Amino acid sequence: MTSARRPDPEQHIDDLSRFVAASPSSYHAAAETARRLDEAGYTRLDEREPWGDTSGDHYVIRDGAIIAWRQPAGADAGIPFRILGAHTDSPGFKLKPQPTLERSGWAQAGVEVYGGPLLNSWLDRELELAGRVVAVDGSEHLVRTGPLLRIPQLAIHLDREVNSGLTLDRQRHTAPVFGLGDAGDLLALLAASAGLAATDVAGHDVLVADTQPARRFGADGQLFASGRLDNLASVHAAVTALLAAPASAEHVSVLAAFDHEELGSASRSGASGPFLSDILARITAGLGGTADDAARAIAGSWCLSADAGHGVHPNYPERHDPEVRPMLGGGPLLKINGNQRYASDAHGAALWAALCRGAGITGQDFVSNNTVPCGSTIGPLTATRLGIRTVDVGIPLLSMHSARELCHVDDPAALSAAVAVFFAGAEHEAARA
Repeated sequence: MTSARRPDPEQHIDDLSRFVAASPSSYHAAAETARRLDEAGYTRLDEREPWGDTSGDHYVIRDGAIIAWRQPAGADAGIPFRILGAHTDSPGFKLKPQPTLERSGWAQAGVEVYGGPLLNSWLDRELELAGRVVAVDGSEHLVRTGPLLRIPQLAIHLDREVNSGLTLDRQRHTAPVFGLGDAGDLLALLAASAGLAATDVAGHDVLVADTQPARRFGADGQLFASGRLDNLASVHAAVTALLAAPASAEHVSVLAAFDHEELGSASRSGASGPFLSDILARITAGLGGTADDAARAIAGSWCLSADAGHGVHPNYPERHDPEVRPMLGGGPLLKINGNQRYASDAHGAALWAALCRGAGITGQDFVSNNTVPCGSTIGPLTATRLGIRTVDVGIPLLSMHSARELCHVDDPAALSAAVAVFFAGAEHEAARA
């Protein structure tokens, strides 16, 4: 068995830039992933249709989530799965119903806070609306407006104490402006971007996205700034790895990119919902599997939960563990938490170390400072719901949940290399060489 060629970090980061630019919402991220899979010969399946044997390369989209898999021909009914779990959504703002507002001579958008964004990072940026609208005939249309909105900050002359502490009221201070006076109806603008009339729109799931392009900067261009790195960097690394890794006859390789992780994953397309279990059950059933076969498959399966982690912040080093100090550029993280906020255990740590060796990369550990509450991921949810042994990993970031996050240019490619070894089942190749 031969593992995939390690991706070139320069090419990988350029392609990540294109992926993020094409994915201003979870719905666009699923569509862009599907476009790449289509180009590689994958077949989209409809959940409403009978499937039978799903040998080969397939994918399913459910709202803003996508699951793709590569299934070897002639597989046993109890064949295990190797799953890379990630998420397509990012924190920010979502458009409210009846979103067009007129206040003090300004046209504004009514928005809800989505997830846990760093609110101040969204101020004074040119923003767009992006997502999906559903027409009265039930058809779904992706929409994006390009630069349209801005959340203007109050001048320091009108708040002399602002630099002593900025407090934003989520209702009063986060409504973006998009024009003066009667600048038009936002739903009409969205409808027009899909070639529809405003009266054709029956519903919408539309979010706000930063329009500034991703960019390299710093000494020798080593740093990379972009919106939505949490968690499009993982989705991109996974689809790149899935398409690059040699096929394995020993397992089904699965990419599961869920929506709504930033809200707790409790939806039909989130990791707490039935999407992944539905797909795995149908794959096993298509092979003629029994309940015993399904249990064997799960018992032999692995999931890598890939989500962003925290690199050491030079201005706030006290917020990190004093001994475990992951750095940007030091390689992807193994995320560990004694209270199971991450699902990694000793067996998972051994697998991750083998994957890093097989990929020829260096990994790092991450653990929280005991005085700082630890976040969580889809990892514990997947392990709990399905009983699959799960390992939490990801690239280190600064400015997580900012409108514009920061990573090292080498780390996304290194993550993709380790995931490719995972999909190929080649983690022990380096030890055998």
